[in-house]
Amino acid sequence: MSSATESPSTEDQAGQTRTIPPIDSPASETPVAAENIGSGASAEDARAVAEAARETGWERPSFAKGLYLGNFDLGLIHPWPAAKPDDVERGEAFMERLTAVCRTMSGRTIERNATIPDEYLQALADLGVFGMKIPQEYGGLGLSLVYYGRALGLLGSVHPSLGALLSAHQSIGVPEPVKVFGTDEQKREYLPRCAAGAITAFLLTEPDVGSDPARMGSTAVPTDDGDAYLLDGVKLWTTNGVIAELVVVMAVVPRHTDAAGVVHKGGITAFVVEMDSPGITVENRNAFMGLRGIENGVTRFHQVRVPAANRLGREGQGLKIALTTLNTGRLSIPALCVASGRWSLKIAREWSNARTQWGRPVGKHEAVGKKIAFIAASAFALDAVFELSAEMADAGQKDVRIEAALAKLWSTEISCRIADELVQIRGGRGFETADSLEARGERAVPAEQLLRDLRINRIFEGSSEIMRLLIAREAVDAHLTAAGDLASAEASLQDKARAAVGASGFYAKWLPKLVAGPGMDPRSYSEFGRLARHLRFVERSSRRLARQTFYGMGRWQAALEHKQAFLGRIVDIGAELFAMAACCSRAEMLLRTAPGRGATAFELADAYCEQARLRVDEYFDQLWRNTDDGDRGLSRKVLAGDYVWLEAGVLDQSEGTGPWIADTTPRSSNKENLHRKYR
Repeated sequence: MSSATESPSTEDQAGQTRTIPPIDSPASETPVAAENIGSGASAEDARAVAEAARETGWERPSFAKGLYLGNFDLGLIHPWPAAKPDDVERGEAFMERLTAVCRTMSGRTIERNATIPDEYLQALADLGVFGMKIPQEYGGLGLSLVYYGRALGLLGSVHPSLGALLSAHQSIGVPEPVKVFGTDEQKREYLPRCAAGAITAFLLTEPDVGSDPARMGSTAVPTDDGDAYLLDGVKLWTTNGVIAELVVVMAVVPRHTDAAGVVHKGGITAFVVEMDSPGITVENRNAFMGLRGIENGVTRFHQVRVPAANRLGREGQGLKIALTTLNTGRLSIPALCVASGRWSLKIAREWSNARTQWGRPVGKHEAVGKKIAFIAASAFALDAVFELSAEMADAGQKDVRIEAALAKLWSTEISCRIADELVQIRGGRGFETADSLEARGERAVPAEQLLRDLRINRIFEGSSEIMRLLIAREAVDAHLTAAGDLASAEASLQDKARAAVGASGFYAKWLPKLVAGPGMDPRSYSEFGRLARHLRFVERSSRRLARQTFYGMGRWQAALEHKQAFLGRIVDIGAELFAMAACCSRAEMLLRTAPGRGATAFELADAYCEQARLRVDEYFDQLWRNTDDGDRGLSRKVLAGDYVWLEAGVLDQSEGTGPWIADTTPRSSNKENLHRKYR
């Protein structure tokens, strides 16, 4: 009888022996019985599944985590992390080659046809773009995260669908989870294929499953001989799924007993699946308001045989694999946001000098000038936040899971504001398409397209609302640990009393540290010159943020998890403080390493910090002065139908077109398979 930790072997069709990854998972990874995962999952089940997927250990220091605890440790991000010379040399050489290829591509062709031409994909494959993050030993380029992000930004400036395709392939598709969690055999088999141009995708979302994987309906049932799993289910919004060769699929393995009599708990599990396997049908190629070249579809699996050797990690470990992959994978979206900020600044500057109104260029009118100032300062901050997070991830000495999440949340929100302001600066031309502008003899500036394309980033890879809850969970983790049963709605009064005694010891040591700090000393951070006062503000605000979080914890205790608006503001304050610190550190670094840019970098950092301070003060004010309680009551009445009369006088032509959520009952497909290959 084999143990749960042994790795049994099997022979594939070629007669070669392949190792099957260990089967069972520890109880901490499967806190919910497999039979309780699905549409009937309770709130407790959902919470348990989410908690089991979290990385709970903090073996390396985290700058952002410290911000939320009132510990502003500037030494964790300054001096600015230095890249390895070899990484820089290889990265710069690759960017030069990539720029040459990108110049041959037309973003407007992609936009008009809503498809990335196959010859573009082949050119990128020939250049090695599909293996940017894959180690050189497996045929990849082995680029750093910094240069990977810069490459995505360059590609996204041609058309954002290119950035989305490469991001979905390399940040969350097959390469990353196989690189981190795959067996040696899996790495040798899949990574060279991916590097050579085999496009991949990540399939988690379902028509009725988004950020709550406890409702997952897709199943992977082990065969009697244990050599394979039979996969059934429907996956929605499968980015790259229409043209992918390989995909990572999340599915629920039921509790089962193997041929040796060993009982396995099952749970949400990850599999690498060949898209040409019998039983797979791409039923729809989805169309969106933006990203018109994206190959995103609906994929149905019906009794698809997946070899056991294709399982990634243990049974029940799938969600942890997914979230671990996303920790640094989320940095791809901030990289794309950097490019959008740079392009917006260029267009705003050139247009605002060219367009005259009332005898002056429009940019010299204060109403427009303030928008330009916001775009310029925010573009610098976008660059600082991404580059700092990526440099720290490359260095590998810090835990950047909160930094990456903050970068994704903050960058997507601020870049959408930039795009909206650009459209406003352009006026009617901002609302007009590039083709229409060119047809009547003007420069084909796709400002409206930028606005459409960026909007999805606030939803991709965790919506802003979900990101705030995810970050908030980490921000209050120390409080939850200290509070113990005080933060549990199910705990008895006796348990809460015991927990209060234990918590008092933690807070007796922690709270006094929040009274005073370097931010109160006008001499602190003097090496930053004019930016020192902003760092003092960040330090004071970090301690203030920690105190406010403590007050919220004390006031609501177990109910704090339902105060999502309060927690969201806590997170937004931390995001702004992180961006301010990143701006100051980057400006000081540029002053030392690129003196020609140093003075202007200080101006941009100063401007961003001034703008951010106003937002931070407003967020602090809204923590306790808000309409949250009234809004909560109003929304409940809306949902109850109390104001249906207000909806009269309009026609809803979507009625009768279909259900709110499509049927995902397991069955064979009755639709044409839209899956295609580009090579």
